[in-house]
Amino acid sequence: MLSRVASNLYWMSRYIERAENTARLLDVNLQLLIDFEGYVEEDERHFWEAVAWSTGDYEKFKETYTVTSSETVTDFSIFNRDNPNSVLSSISAARENARMIRDQITQEMWECINELYHLVQEQTAKEIWKGDVYGFFEEIKRFSERFQGLTDSTFVRDDGYKFLQMGKFLERGDQTSRILDIKYFMVLPEGQDVGGSVDIAGWVAVLRSCSAFDAFHQRYTDELTMAQVADLLLLERAFPRSLRFCLRQVDENLRALSNTSEGLFSNNAEKLSGRLRSEIVYTTVEEVFHEGLHEFIDRIQKRLIEIHNAIHEQYFSVPHIDRDAEIAQHRARHQQQQVQQ
Repeated sequence: MLSRVASNLYWMSRYIERAENTARLLDVNLQLLIDFEGYVEEDERHFWEAVAWSTGDYEKFKETYTVTSSETVTDFSIFNRDNPNSVLSSISAARENARMIRDQITQEMWECINELYHLVQEQTAKEIWKGDVYGFFEEIKRFSERFQGLTDSTFVRDDGYKFLQMGKFLERGDQTSRILDIKYFMVLPEGQDVGGSVDIAGWVAVLRSCSAFDAFHQRYTDELTMAQVADLLLLERAFPRSLRFCLRQVDENLRALSNTSEGLFSNNAEKLSGRLRSEIVYTTVEEVFHEGLHEFIDRIQKRLIEIHNAIHEQYFSVPHIDRDAEIAQHRARHQQQQVQQ
């Protein structure tokens, strides 16, 4: 498989997953603000600053907007073309990657991603969003889920599929950790304590942002705690949006590309992936909180970036060719052959 095709498949999958997770995050947190009308203006500002921080684009947001509010953060996260991680930018980038490999994906996949692209590109998209904000978010999520379903049911299980899976699960693991980390930046309103109703509602919002609310109640029957939420989203083996599950998928697909057995590695990407996966498998939630939840997530995100860079270096990057050196080497070989003759 050409490295260009592999890169397009990988990034197409990442961008679709990124758009869906951004829509999830904004949807749930808008509803959370409605549930707690007691938020004053300063509390709401801190709340939306937390959302902006969780996306990793806070500095760029502050360069663009002078006011932090639900309107500015949602506009920046959905429609702002200068924000490379906005829903609009992500879907546009996914569609461009799909267009470049149109002959490598199925007709159904192309039609789905193209339809989603035109939905968010329409001039009336902002009016649709303002008229039914939650319906707009649901459309984004449904298209993403439809795309993933079509991929699983129509795409051949070859090396291309492995790159699709790696892109999806590496992005999902990163986004799950970012959504969980939002609680670190979220300041409770004055008079509200940790473990109180507003704090618990915040953790419920985190679960709903990851579609983990039902899974949580299947896993735990007692009162919700932040340790339980962190355990489910970071360390749960069987939950498909947990960091541990995502890392397993990335690691297995990486080794499947090179036909490397579990526990071994043949390149740096496999080494980094296997090392982080093993660390998470043998980590307990008590150890996470001993290090500090934010500090743990920050460290994990840096490790995920290292894995991405290693994948890029191994499979996508084109080595630089020194043409002068190549010509000189060719001439030297030619002269040597003439001497031998």
